[in-house]
Amino acid sequence: MINIVLLEPQIPQNTGNIARTCAATGARLHLVRPMGFTPDDKKLKRAGLDYWHLLDITYYDSTSEFFEKNSGEMFFFSTKGEKIYSDVEYPDGCYIVFGREDRGINERILSEHYDRCVRIPMLDDDSARSLNLSNSVAVAVYEILRQHGFRGLRTEGRLTGRDEPEIV
Repeated sequence: MINIVLLEPQIPQNTGNIARTCAATGARLHLVRPMGFTPDDKKLKRAGLDYWHLLDITYYDSTSEFFEKNSGEMFFFSTKGEKIYSDVEYPDGCYIVFGREDRGINERILSEHYDRCVRIPMLDDDSARSLNLSNSVAVAVYEILRQHGFRGLRTEGRLTGRDEPEIV
């Protein structure tokens, strides 16, 4: 089980995409207020498509409430982290924490957990500030799933037979 934590997400489409990733991978989603949208936002629902029934989602009124109610190994994804995300071993049930789209995780939180801060490598150019939040979450989730052998996930594809008949 992976726990995905979004601290104060601002863009409903990003959160909807992340919700869909959670639903497709069995990850739990933790949303920490204040958020830039409401849970019934149409853009949020549209981005998550018809996956909402597969979600395990918990809402918190503040960052302090989240930390009071949850324990376990937490990893904080930030452009300010020194470790590369793929060099870390993630235990089952860990929490991966992401900040707001516009400013990331509060530096007070980062400094309290700096040994658990990780980054996704990017171009060495200050104008490439960060990846899109939903893309970052997907990169992190699939690294953790890879480390655990994609346990519980379908790993083989199959044709559905819906293709057009072959013209000979």
